Amino acid sequence: MLCWLVSVLAPLLAGVASAAELTVNLEGLPEELKEAVEGQLTLRNYTNRDVTPAQVRRLFNTAEAEIRSALEPYGYYNAQVMSSLQTTDKGLKALFRVTPGEQVKVVSKKVTVTGEAAQINQVRRAIRRFKPDEGEPLNHGVYEQSKENIESALLNNGFLRMKPARPPRVEVTRKANTATIDLEYESGPRMKFGNVRFSEAQFPPEFLERYIPWQPGDYYSPDELLAFQQRLVDADYFATVSVQPDLKNAQGVDVPINVELSPAKRTIYTAGAYVSTDTGPGVRVGLQRRWVTRSGHKFQADIDYAQRLHAYSTSYRIPLPGPNDKSLNFGVTHRDEDTATSQSKSDRAAINETRKWHGFTRTLGLQYLAGTYEVADQNHNTHLLFGEATLTKKKANDFFFPRRGWSMAYGLRFAPEGLLSDTSFTQLTADGKYIFPAGRRQRVLMRLSLGTMVVDDFNQLPPELRFFAGGDRSIRGFDYQTVGSTREVLPTDPPDIKPENLVIGGTKLAVASIEYERYFVRDWGAAVFVDGGDAWRGADFNLNIGAGVGVRWRSPVGVVRLDVAKPVKSNLADAIRFHISIGPDL
Repeated sequence: MLCWLVSVLAPLLAGVASAAELTVNLEGLPEELKEAVEGQLTLRNYTNRDVTPAQVRRLFNTAEAEIRSALEPYGYYNAQVMSSLQTTDKGLKALFRVTPGEQVKVVSKKVTVTGEAAQINQVRRAIRRFKPDEGEPLNHGVYEQSKENIESALLNNGFLRMKPARPPRVEVTRKANTATIDLEYESGPRMKFGNVRFSEAQFPPEFLERYIPWQPGDYYSPDELLAFQQRLVDADYFATVSVQPDLKNAQGVDVPINVELSPAKRTIYTAGAYVSTDTGPGVRVGLQRRWVTRSGHKFQADIDYAQRLHAYSTSYRIPLPGPNDKSLNFGVTHRDEDTATSQSKSDRAAINETRKWHGFTRTLGLQYLAGTYEVADQNHNTHLLFGEATLTKKKANDFFFPRRGWSMAYGLRFAPEGLLSDTSFTQLTADGKYIFPAGRRQRVLMRLSLGTMVVDDFNQLPPELRFFAGGDRSIRGFDYQTVGSTREVLPTDPPDIKPENLVIGGTKLAVASIEYERYFVRDWGAAVFVDGGDAWRGADFNLNIGAGVGVRWRSPVGVVRLDVAKPVKSNLADAIRFHISIGPDL
């Protein structure tokens, strides 16, 4: 029995004893070709494990062929390889000296599309830009990408039955170092959108059809199909949305479209606590009814209860889906706010229409605002009916945490005196943000806010319609809304009154900021920033600058920002201040 065990284990032990370390060196290739060859070289996969000499020799014998084969897609069909296998103190060393030679050149290229597609500009452009061209080196990766561009152009324009007229052919003559390309597609008929069939849903088909972006008889387009699906997703009625062409049941050139929908949860309740240095700690609770009627109407109610802000609001929205994605919106809000410069209680009723407009989201509406307020120890009450128009647009690679993106917003408000308004005013605002990468895990964030207004009686404007600066999202290093023009000192004022107690806001606003962030791990980073600007009246512009550092945390609910800042230029009190904010960057 012992003899049998020894006879079985002896070859295995001998194999282990003879195992050796393997190193592989490639010489003579530029770095990009070297990486490509190493990825195809089987012998290279054994450099990090023990192998026997017999295994190495077997793989070494096929290595030259693998190297030559790996170079062919890059146009090197006449590569020369010299190889050697050496035994060293550390094990086995395989050395390959490669001379790639000249790349094969394309001497003839014939790329055509027959049928109706030959007149389509996008298809003609893909043919015209086909690479490699005559006289250029043959590169199979570039060739395949050019083929894909032609096929994508055909499919994107509705030629779903396109096919090669004959097998695509690339002929290489090694001796002459030349190549010819012969490629022809038959486009077939141009398909059109057919009937759209909806699965059972909470809305009638007549309502859902309003989300279809194409007109009957339009040519089939994958982009339009994707836009249709995105519209249904953005409507926020459904948990899942699937929009698929039914090519098997296409009759003639009409492609039926199947839409599978499953309802989302109809009522959503939200609640959360937050901390902000502008408003103090608080809680938010909300109720959202995703649809109230079979016409898709929506209802929402929110309560924001913080140390220095109590706000209650309700809104009712009537979607009007179609080419411009319109909606009618009605809202009522009560707001009770106490800041370092003012106290106000106001009630607001609003009606507006929103729609897509030349790439922007446009809002046109009316608001009625009534309330009482105290600014710089002076009491006022006001009633204002004013029109409002806004344009907003944003773009980003990731709206949750963009490394590159921007947003812009323009606003116009106007009120004529006498028409349920205690004063007339016209106000213009513009806000912009820009984010770009500054390296790996690094971002630069820039923002700019501008505003101007003409008003008959400034005292009749409530604080929320005046311009102030200072706070978490304005000029850090200053308390919320403490930067602005001040009123004159009155004989009745206390003798020790400070300028920050007399801030009444301004008719003009200019605030700018630049911030640099660096993330040391995926979710944690630090920032340095400089903010500056003013809110002023007349020609009394005073530049206020704050600077500081901060900590950033990418939390599940958005970026949490904890900043420490102080004024570096200002006529106001100089003190270090903490700022906390949570929310999106754009």
